Amino acid sequence: MSETSYDVIIIGGGPAGLTAGLYTSRAKLRTLLVERMLMGGQVMTTTKVENYPGFPGGIDGPDLMVRFQEHCQEFGLEVSYGEAENILDKGEFKIVVVDGEELSTRCVIVTTGAEPRKLGIPGEQEFIGRGVSYCATCDGAFFRDVPVAIAGGGDTAAEEALFLTRFASKVTLIHRRDKLRATPILQERLTANAKIEVLWNTEVDRVEGDNSGAKALELRDAVTGKKRSLAVEGLFVAIGVTPKAHFLAEILDLDPDGYILTDPECRTSMPGVFAAGDVRKKILKQIATAVGDGAVAAIMAEKYLEGFD
Repeated sequence: MSETSYDVIIIGGGPAGLTAGLYTSRAKLRTLLVERMLMGGQVMTTTKVENYPGFPGGIDGPDLMVRFQEHCQEFGLEVSYGEAENILDKGEFKIVVVDGEELSTRCVIVTTGAEPRKLGIPGEQEFIGRGVSYCATCDGAFFRDVPVAIAGGGDTAAEEALFLTRFASKVTLIHRRDKLRATPILQERLTANAKIEVLWNTEVDRVEGDNSGAKALELRDAVTGKKRSLAVEGLFVAIGVTPKAHFLAEILDLDPDGYILTDPECRTSMPGVFAAGDVRKKILKQIATAVGDGAVAAIMAEKYLEGFD
């Protein structure tokens, strides 16, 4: 590829990346969006989005992301699938290494988002795909008429618990504290659903099972330390996320949790590289804020590129 193949390369195809791609493509900047797995990011695992403006009654996450992608590709956004491994600073140009291939660009926008955090307990890794899951909307239908549990206490845990009641015979929500962090409306829905039981001050210590899959959880009372077993065939983990910026640890300034540090205009510590969405250090991580970040990063990238004209 020639050194001016792209004006902008966007790494990550969630709401922030797709919004940035819409803005840069519409500005007639030749843009390539590189996505590692599934276009749409974490929103693709959301059953219903109720807090994104313009959709009274809500909209399914996958449907919303399909609209995002169709919209930005109207303006000529190029899309490629692969894993970004590095960004090399060559001054006016940046080299993005994707699956070993070097792609040249004048500007980079990192929108890699975040991935589900793991419990880090015995049996968790062993039973991934055989009882342990990090996405109820992806895997819930595999657990029809059997008991399942979900670990967590925030909005995601509450939403996934409610979703799982469509399939499971019983859903046990396991939370290590004595109150949930989920919004009041979700807590009301949990309380009103007869198929959901909440275990307070409880932690999962181990996933147990056999060759056929997970069969039980070893639980520990966070106050007394007393242990007991809970028979379930599925454990869904919803305890937060980890930013997908590990490949940039030696390249950009990150905070202690691994989020990319930026200024209010989404500039990173490397000139010509911007960050937007959940991978960026910020207070609120929502679709709406990711969209806002993507727009800001794209506009600032356009202004940065004007300096080379």
